[in-house]
Amino acid sequence: MATDDIRTELSERYLDLLAEVSGSGRTPRRSELEAFRGLGERGAEAGHGLRELVARCLGAGREAWQSLPGVCGAATVSELRRAGEAVLAAAEAVLAALGEGHERAQRLAMRQEEAARREFIDDLLFGRSDLGALAERAERFGLRLARTHAVAVAVGAEPYDDVHPVVRRVERELVGRFGERDVLLATKEGRLVCVAPDSERAVLEAFAQLALHPGAGYRAGRRVATGRRHSGAGGVVRSYEEALDALDFADRLALPGTELKAEELLVFPVLMRDRAAMADLVRSVLGPLTGARGGARPLLDTITVQADAGYVNAEAARRLGVSVRTLSYRLERIKSLTGYDPSQALHRYTLETAAMGARLLGWPERPL
Repeated sequence: MATDDIRTELSERYLDLLAEVSGSGRTPRRSELEAFRGLGERGAEAGHGLRELVARCLGAGREAWQSLPGVCGAATVSELRRAGEAVLAAAEAVLAALGEGHERAQRLAMRQEEAARREFIDDLLFGRSDLGALAERAERFGLRLARTHAVAVAVGAEPYDDVHPVVRRVERELVGRFGERDVLLATKEGRLVCVAPDSERAVLEAFAQLALHPGAGYRAGRRVATGRRHSGAGGVVRSYEEALDALDFADRLALPGTELKAEELLVFPVLMRDRAAMADLVRSVLGPLTGARGGARPLLDTITVQADAGYVNAEAARRLGVSVRTLSYRLERIKSLTGYDPSQALHRYTLETAAMGARLLGWPERPL
C-alpha cells in the first residue's frame, strides 16, 4: 500500500472510531486498537515518523470538530461532557496503540540492522566473505575497504558487550571528537574492536587511551593492542589477527605494558613459527632443570628475571625476593644442570630464547 493510502486509512479509521464512541460512550475494542498498532507499524515501515502520524490523527479530528453542525448546542452539558470524555479516552488509547506499533516496527528494524551489522563484522574480521561483496557491504557501515586500515583491540577487567558502559563511553567520546570518519567500533568475543583508516591514526590513539582510562566511574581497561597497517578487506583481517596475537603473547609472557604495538612484538610470531623446533629447544636446553630440588620453575624464573634486570645481580635478587647469595647459587645450578653459563653471551642468548619459548608453550606446567 502506498504511503498516502496508509495515512488516509489512518485518518478514516480514527474519525470513524471517534464518531462511534462519541455516541455510544464505549471504550475502543482490543481488535480496534490492534488495527491501529498495525497502522503504526506499517507507517514506520513506509518511512513516516511517529510525530507525523500523530499529527495526522489530531489534525483530522480538529477538522471534523470544526465541521460539526450547530445542533450540538442543543445537547445538555452532561451529555457533552460524557461525549467529550469518551472521545478523549478513545484518542488517548488510539494514539498509544499507534505509538506501540510504530515502536515495534522500529525495534524490529533495529534488530535486523544490528543482525546485518554483526554478520558484516564477523565476515570482515574473519574473512569469511567474497572480498568484492564485502567491500560493497562495508560502505553501508561507513567503511571504504580500498583504503589502508589498522585494527586496535581492547580487553577489560570483564568482557565487553554492546551495552557495556565503557563501550558506550568510548563510542560517545570518539564520535564527539572525530565525528563519522570511516571508523567502525564493535564488540567481538568480549573484546572492544576499533577499525580505522591509516589516515586517522589519531582515532586509534584516542581509542586506546579511552579504553585504558575511560574516566571516573568506569573500570579501567587491561590492555590494548594495535595491529599493523594493511590495505584492503584482507588487510583488516590481518591487522585484527596481529592485534589478537599481541594480546595473547602479552598474557603468556606476562609483559608489563598496557598499550601494545604488533610491530614491536614481531619476534614472538617468528619464534613460534616452528613450534616443533621451539619445543625441541626447550626440552634440550631447559629439560635438565626438572631434576633440581623444587623443580624447574624457580630456576626458569631466575633466567627470565635475570634477563629483565639486565644481568645486574642485586636488581635480579630484589625482583625475585631472594638474597644475592641465593641468586648466585641458582645461577650455578643452572650452569651445572644445563651446561649453559649465563655469564657467556652465546649461552645467555640460548637460555633467554629457551626460557621465552617455555613461557609461550606453558612449560613446565604443560608437557611438551
